[in-house]
Amino acid sequence: MLSSIEWNKGKPKILDQLLLPHKTAYVVSANYKETGEAIRSMKIRGAPAIGVAAAFAMAQAASASKAKSAAALERDLLKAAAFLKATRPTAVNLAWAVDHMLGVLKKMVYAKLPRIVQGLTEAALELKEEDARQCAAIGRAGAELIRDGDRVLTHCNTGALATAGIGTALGAITTAWDSGKKISVWVDETRPYLQGARLTAFELAHAKIPHSLITDSTAALLMSKKMVDLVIVGADRITARGDVANKIGTYGLAILAKEHGIPFYVAAPLSSVDFAMKDGSEIPIEERPATEVLNVNGKPIAPAGTKALHYGFDVTPHRYISAIITESGVFRAPFENSMKSAII
Repeated sequence: MLSSIEWNKGKPKILDQLLLPHKTAYVVSANYKETGEAIRSMKIRGAPAIGVAAAFAMAQAASASKAKSAAALERDLLKAAAFLKATRPTAVNLAWAVDHMLGVLKKMVYAKLPRIVQGLTEAALELKEEDARQCAAIGRAGAELIRDGDRVLTHCNTGALATAGIGTALGAITTAWDSGKKISVWVDETRPYLQGARLTAFELAHAKIPHSLITDSTAALLMSKKMVDLVIVGADRITARGDVANKIGTYGLAILAKEHGIPFYVAAPLSSVDFAMKDGSEIPIEERPATEVLNVNGKPIAPAGTKALHYGFDVTPHRYISAIITESGVFRAPFENSMKSAII
């Protein structure tokens, strides 16, 4: 599968996902601001992938800094950190990765500046490798919950394109398929950016997994007809009690699954869990440009002058979630106890 991001001669090489599936092209960002804009514009997206991109951006900021002391370098990196955190405020992986890089700097404060810069680059590359390992573990844990013959419904894109590995929710699906389970997948189109139609269908076709694309509003009918066996989605932020922020439309799917007695699983690395946030009401919800709703491929689909409201995410309360799948295993309610036990 295509890699979402690589480190190329001191610069991030980013797969431009706005062009998929019709064109494959990479962009090389010259500095941390260009990397941040690639995150903001969704050339790279998916919580784990933008975390890796943010770590790379921090390494870029360190490399480009003219600082003559560790204190001056820290000031430069704090400026870069504030810029990067503002690009996509809902996904906690981005802020987590930025803070991780600031933590690396603090640990190396007494080293010579060239070694600090080198250490930050090494830390960013290790974060990328760690994400790949975590994805593999999430895939194995999630695959255990998928039975032979299951018809799985998923939302948005949570595969290799959204991470630095095989993916989270989609990684569980592909791992189940690779283990010999004959499954099929319902793919929500995921308006307005169509990550399901453009990206998830692209990945499933590559893996030769049977799948069908559906409009987002079709899920209820399929569930009522007993044509869905489980739902598995990713997450951009999970609170201490297990409330989950994910791509807009996830909350509605969770309610539908509960009504029809269908398991609803969330797959994400532990870095997506924000233990500082008690519940979903505290999660900042990104409001994206209305033009993304009013246009498709640059062409208007609504009358001139039409207004649109476009929230990028919604929050699913923990009571609708059957289990949260992480690299440390599968956690069930009460999540505030089970998830915390994984980091103690």
